[in-house]
Amino acid sequence: MKLSICTDVMGNLSFTEMLDKCVALGVEGVEMTGGGWSRAPHFRADELLADKGLLRSKLKEIEARGLEIAALNCSANPLDPGAMGGRHRQEMEDTIRLAGEIGVKTIVTMSGLPEAAPGDTVPNWLVYTKSWPDEMPERDRYQWEDRALPLWHDLVKLAKQVGVERYALENFSAMLVWNPETLFRLRNAVGPTVGMNLDPSHLMWMGADPIASARALGSAIHHCHGKDTRIERGRSDVDGLLELREVTDVANRTWNYVAVGAGHDLQWWKEFFSVVRMVGYNGWVSLEMEDFTMSTDAGIQTSVDALKTTISR
Repeated sequence: MKLSICTDVMGNLSFTEMLDKCVALGVEGVEMTGGGWSRAPHFRADELLADKGLLRSKLKEIEARGLEIAALNCSANPLDPGAMGGRHRQEMEDTIRLAGEIGVKTIVTMSGLPEAAPGDTVPNWLVYTKSWPDEMPERDRYQWEDRALPLWHDLVKLAKQVGVERYALENFSAMLVWNPETLFRLRNAVGPTVGMNLDPSHLMWMGADPIASARALGSAIHHCHGKDTRIERGRSDVDGLLELREVTDVANRTWNYVAVGAGHDLQWWKEFFSVVRMVGYNGWVSLEMEDFTMSTDAGIQTSVDALKTTISR
């Protein structure tokens, strides 16, 4: 495995400053965003597709520092029924085409989440039982068969056309794909180009065991994020883990994204990466740092140190 970093956490830095910091941190690669919810501060796909000189210049800067592009990221909701859905789909497709042009084989993204019925205007995450009310099975069928599967059949075709080998869907909440079961539901329908960006932090607050999830996923692991979650003692016992507070309200939340090692100890992380490697994944691990309990620089350094100690080389 090799260590990279999601560069959005350094969005306040220029492209060259960000690369220099990556070298100083001792990471080997960068995972940069092409669009979607991110403002794509370092590697915006539509700009680079339109300006090949700028693209060549940026690639030269990366190569000069001995870094690699681990993956291109476009975290987005291309199934949103509003204007955002169309914009996000276009930015995903731009990111895919850019990856094909520069030889990057992995796209980190999300499955998307549509509305629950024709005419609805907002996405609807259906995570309550399909046994009741009576409309639930049809809502589930509509979201998957009428909305999600056509999109992903098209995206798989596009990947093959441009030379992208794999989609790594983050197991993020409020997406159709948010755990191994839903990943396999999509993968079985559209093929093995679709796999998971295994992000243990989300599975932690959902109550799953990411180590068991890794065993279940096996070859369907297409990418891995290094990111930790801490279940906050005392608060989670009262309110449970379905947390609606702002992510910056860290003192009052029942769980928080934290620097690697601040939620689960290094022994846990060693076992996690050992199992991920054991089931066949030997690719990039990208640090995604979203800890609001400490400074950004401290969170990055803490996490890099922990990941260097625990990933399976």
